[in-house]
Amino acid sequence: MKTVRTQDAVGTILCHDLTRIVIGEGKETIFRKGHVVQPQDVDILLSMGKLNLFVLELGQNMVHENDAAKALKDIAVTEGFVATEAKEGKVSLSAGADGLFLADLARLEAVNDFDEISIATRVSGTQVKSGDEVAAFKIIPLLIHQGIIDQFKLRLSGRPLMAIKPFLRLKAGIIATGSEIYHGRIKDEFTGVVEKKLLEVGIKTVVTTICDDKIDMISEAIRSFLEKGVEFIVCTGGMSVDPDDLTPGAIKASGAEVITYGAPALPGAMFLMAYHGHVPVVGLPGCVMFGKRTIFDIILPRVAVGLRVTRQEIRHLGHGGLCLCCRHCIFPACSFGRGWPYSL
Repeated sequence: MKTVRTQDAVGTILCHDLTRIVIGEGKETIFRKGHVVQPQDVDILLSMGKLNLFVLELGQNMVHENDAAKALKDIAVTEGFVATEAKEGKVSLSAGADGLFLADLARLEAVNDFDEISIATRVSGTQVKSGDEVAAFKIIPLLIHQGIIDQFKLRLSGRPLMAIKPFLRLKAGIIATGSEIYHGRIKDEFTGVVEKKLLEVGIKTVVTTICDDKIDMISEAIRSFLEKGVEFIVCTGGMSVDPDDLTPGAIKASGAEVITYGAPALPGAMFLMAYHGHVPVVGLPGCVMFGKRTIFDIILPRVAVGLRVTRQEIRHLGHGGLCLCCRHCIFPACSFGRGWPYSL
């Protein structure tokens, strides 16, 4: 830090904020710490009575905090994000589309090991909407050596540090099961609930049907949906251990590979996850019809962006898999489904 005449300060870096008093309004910050003095700033500074300034000069291979923050952002992310202008050494990123935010957790920890760099993100695996803030890059000092930026780039090895996986606009089919619905004893309320949840992640329901509690009828409906090009099949009801609840057996009889029947999540312990090739097939327990948020809300965004749900992921849901059923639900900004570190 050194003192220079204001007229000679163009191109130097301010070491502290500069404020001025506006009559009737109070104080306002005109130039912030780290601002690079421009020719047009000189008259303003002189009008504030600033004949001299405390400044820093860029040494060889030193990079200003704003330029460094932008450089790190350009190295770490590609498409899918909208970035703010660098200010006070910080660049914020927001989602460029509705989808799932994912970060490479191991490499995020590795680059945050630099004392001069701070990168904070949302929890990896969080469902986001276009415009939601998801991450921020912050440079700690006013100046950073170019060598740190070069090492940062080496640690990322040419791969993005984070990504927004957009929703794929899948076509879904819903099979409502139950003799009470099939024979018209009660109205099917489940299908409408599922359709609304699917729309939250950009999935359109293109075909629905109602089946009796018969394995052959349900499995044939699944195969029929596959022939129609359905990309996601949802079976509702018939998921308990009662003798008349045959949906799990029907899904298996259809030829699907069952990943898991049962999950460490509440509500949603009787959830079933299966695949017909690349087409996901789920069996939803009754809690999905009346619960604000259930295991279906945790799994659904992953299906919607084309991620294949694994048995290991389901098993890890136990940590964070307990919904507190809050009166004012703030999901996904809560602990439900946040225990498993989903990584890019």
